[in-house]
Amino acid sequence: MSTILDKISFDCASFIGRELGNVTIIKELGRGNRGVVFIGFQKSLRRQVAVKILPKASTTTEEDRRRFQDEAEILAVLSHPNIIPIFEMGEEKEFYFQIMQLINGSDLNNIIKKRLLHPVQSKKILPLDQTIDIVVQVLDGLGYAHDEGVIHQDVKPANILIEERTKRPLIADFGIAKTQQIAGSSPIDVIIGSPVYISPEQASADATDNRTDIYSVGIMLLKMLVGTVPRRREKVAQILLRKIREPDTFFTMLPSEASPLIDGEMEKIILKAVATDCEKRYKDCYMFRDDLIKYRQRRLSR
Repeated sequence: MSTILDKISFDCASFIGRELGNVTIIKELGRGNRGVVFIGFQKSLRRQVAVKILPKASTTTEEDRRRFQDEAEILAVLSHPNIIPIFEMGEEKEFYFQIMQLINGSDLNNIIKKRLLHPVQSKKILPLDQTIDIVVQVLDGLGYAHDEGVIHQDVKPANILIEERTKRPLIADFGIAKTQQIAGSSPIDVIIGSPVYISPEQASADATDNRTDIYSVGIMLLKMLVGTVPRRREKVAQILLRKIREPDTFFTMLPSEASPLIDGEMEKIILKAVATDCEKRYKDCYMFRDDLIKYRQRRLSR
């Protein structure tokens, strides 16, 4: 899907060395759907930080600007060890910016991709215990966000950062998050999110609640255990149409058929999380999390 930065000419080099208060921009870190992320140095506390910038270009809409500000305000009220904290937000003549904690590590999507390149077959996917540990922590963070009235709506491996030293997962990119009050009251007017990971109701631009995040985590768990999501190779529009019209045909095989790591008990957990009917999914992240913890405990006791 196209991003804001696809539509504009953005000279990242011109930002290197710029001062934002007591933060100096050092180098570009990466580009996302809604801005460019730089590494900055915060002189007052002598630490590196992440600086996210949204240019004020003619093609950035009022909706883009509103979501950028909403993301900062949402992160400001969320305080959880598995959610990236924000330190500051502001505005300059040419751009808006956010200053956040810098995570030394890699996103989960890159970790999964690198594992697939390993020459040893058994090393091509993350160990089961590590996978469960990551997903349990993500569900704990999302459960907390839901308790605070925030639905992420774009949970996917690329938005989960894994801290290199501690292996702690942190949820990033709340750029299209909504409060439960807004998301549960009326349908949304546009389709937002990543097609492979969004729920059927989100693909249909219907009203969403916490269960749409649960669906996305279910897809993520499946990808972690298999290495890829067992689905047809389709373009974005085709994926969305399938999720809207024939959501039960999205997967090409059962989880247990896709990987020998997935036994009947784990398959039941995954299928409950990704049920096309949201009424049949886990009612909250904590129930999903607790089933994974119980599964791990039973597995260790065998």
